[in-house]
This record gives sequence, structure tokens and C-alpha cells, in this order.
Amino acid sequence: MVTISLYLIAIVLANLSSTFFGPSASIANAFLFIGLDLTTRDKLHEEWKNRGLVWKMGLLIAAGSLLSYLINRNSAQIAIASTLAFAAAALTDGVVYHWLSDRTKMQKVNGSNAASALVDSVVFPTVAFGSLMPLIVIGQFAAKFFGGFLWSILLRYHKEEPTPILSQRRS
Repeated sequence: MVTISLYLIAIVLANLSSTFFGPSASIANAFLFIGLDLTTRDKLHEEWKNRGLVWKMGLLIAAGSLLSYLINRNSAQIAIASTLAFAAAALTDGVVYHWLSDRTKMQKVNGSNAASALVDSVVFPTVAFGSLMPLIVIGQFAAKFFGGFLWSILLRYHKEEPTPILSQRRS
């Protein structure tokens, strides 16, 4: 439940901030909030695997956008862009995360975050603000990737696996 709450809070804060500040908030939102969403999505992927992952993730994405709209009706365009971007990014993330299934948790999380951050960074500002903004896309991508990496460390994905050096037997 904590992971779901973190996911929803981050979406709502990012959407409302984008509504209020416009494109200028995009890069800060990407680092703080979207990086968190990308990383918590992977945690939910593990928890919901083979137990309704697709419909649960779809419902969660829609709920975040709906909550944003209900809190501030001026966020309608941002909420639509958020839904489309998160849906496209979630599909990308799921495919890449599954493709990396034989890798370490950190490699899966950050590898899938890189792919989904790119998709999200193109779709969101283009739909939200009505045009392709290359500098915003590049800035958002970098911020989402590094924010996701930081969140993966803070959420302790690295502690779920032994460190290679420590797990080797001494001879």
C-alpha cells in the first residue's frame, strides 16, 4: 500500500505542479516525482507479476490523473497527457523489465527506467503543451533517468541482492 500511495502522490504532485508552473516545472518534476513513479512502477511490477499487473497498473495510472483533475479542474490537459505518457511508458517499461529478467534488480529497474523515461519525455510535454520541445524532452529524460536511479537507491533495491564482491567465496 505504501508503494501505491507513493506512486499516486508523485503523479498528483507532478500534474498539479505542471498545471501551475507549465513547462518550466517539467525538469524538476521529472527528477523528483517521475523518477519516483518509474521506480515504484518496477516495484509494483514485481508485486503484481502474474496477478493482474496490466489492469492494476492501468487503473493506477488513470487514478493519478483523475485525482489531479478532481483537485484542480484546470489540470485537464495535463491529466490527459499524464495518462497517455504513463500508459506508453508503462508498456515500454514492462517490456524492457521483462526482457531484462535475468539481470540484477538494479539493472532491471534502471534499464527499464531509461527506456520508459525516453517515451514519457517525448509524449508528456508534446501532449501537455501542444508541441514537441526538444530541450524539454532532453532535460526531462536526463532528470527522469537520474531521479529514477536515485530513487532506486533510496528505495533500497540494491539491498535485495548480495554485492558481487561479498558473495564470492574465499579460497
